[in-house]
Amino acid sequence: MSRAKIRVLSALTIMLFLGLSQSLTAQFRGARDPGVRGGPAGAGDPLPGLTTEQAGMFTTGLDDFSEEEKVADGVGPRFNFVGCAGCHAQPAIGGTSPAVNPLFRANDPNDLNFASNVIPSFITRGGPIREARLQFNSDGSRDGGVHALFVISGHPNAGGCNIRQEDFETQVRNRNIIFRIPSPVFGAGLIESITDSAILANLNSNSFTKSNFGISGRVNRNGNDGRVARFGWKAQNPSLLVFSAEAYNVEMGITNEGFPIERDETPSCQFAGVPNDVTASVGQINAIDNFGNFQRFLAPPIPVTTGFGNVSGNSIFRGRQQFSNLGCALSHTPSLQTNPKASVGVLAGKTAALFSDLALHQMGPGLADDILQGAARGDEFRTAPLWGLGKRIFFLHDGRTDDLDTAIKTHRSDGNLRFGPSEANKVIDNYNRLSESDQQDLLNFLRSL
Repeated sequence: MSRAKIRVLSALTIMLFLGLSQSLTAQFRGARDPGVRGGPAGAGDPLPGLTTEQAGMFTTGLDDFSEEEKVADGVGPRFNFVGCAGCHAQPAIGGTSPAVNPLFRANDPNDLNFASNVIPSFITRGGPIREARLQFNSDGSRDGGVHALFVISGHPNAGGCNIRQEDFETQVRNRNIIFRIPSPVFGAGLIESITDSAILANLNSNSFTKSNFGISGRVNRNGNDGRVARFGWKAQNPSLLVFSAEAYNVEMGITNEGFPIERDETPSCQFAGVPNDVTASVGQINAIDNFGNFQRFLAPPIPVTTGFGNVSGNSIFRGRQQFSNLGCALSHTPSLQTNPKASVGVLAGKTAALFSDLALHQMGPGLADDILQGAARGDEFRTAPLWGLGKRIFFLHDGRTDDLDTAIKTHRSDGNLRFGPSEANKVIDNYNRLSESDQQDLLNFLRSL
């Protein structure tokens, strides 16, 4: 064979190999999360139609939500961060974990200057903000509560306070620790204004179809009055005021009229009167009411329908159809109506396009955190509202992934001796059987929200 023919044959072989390689790559690449949607935040604004008085309440609440607390204000003695907005930041104030973790500011001597603290191993600069809970106490009894990451000891304004951080690394090694990331509060006033009867009627609807999919669900109720609770990863809080008061105390260590007792009562670490935050006068409301007003009047995120980036409006439309066909909408209810008789006009008789039934569902051992909250068991979580999903960076209750496709597939989990199978198994099986293009349409639709 001549050298010329050899060269031609070699070239053809290389071209064939490259073509086959590219074909195989395309075949096994699969659908991809288009990533955090670009463009305007589409969130963070007040509800349209607020009265002048309500707009003032929203602005005052936003200011308080954005404020950072100091030792003199009562922060600590144990705390996770010094302000609401630092953790609820993506894509706007009221959201969730931002791309750059603000918790590293805590021990920065040139910033917040709680310099004696060590950043735990599960907190990374590019990872999600994480709250830590321990599942069990050393004697084997249940714990389940939030264990604050940092202490005020060593701060220039906390002289005489010598408490130490908890030993989180031992808990990590013992696998006795779970994490939660901040949940967005956009549209929270609409969620608060949905009646119990509307939530229950929706939960009981399409019962035959839900049964065929293995989907059941139940509400988490407030222990005293039996009302349907709806805020938090396990729907453990019944109202925005309770949600705000608890977070002020648990996350910042600020005692208030809702939670007036210090979690750490070490006398040498108290630098403000207790409760730290109170109603000063008849003409001045307290911080937890301001937080509640901000969230109550905060508008839901604005979805896109005409396309974004390389995603077309047609793909979004097809993806929404897949969302329904697969069975996703059986728990991620596209919309619920608020109470038409709600006393606040901008919240009355509105459509809340939250994509959640606000109910608890069994998610299997793969997602189980073995934490009990109210009636919620260790493998149960509230259906997370999906509005604003297009702008979120981290997914699932612990922020374990930033990939939407992975988050979807993680909803599938067979049962074991401790927990039953996930209610989402059949839906995820349907998703896994979709063609690559159909999966891509679904991911594109979710990122449009």
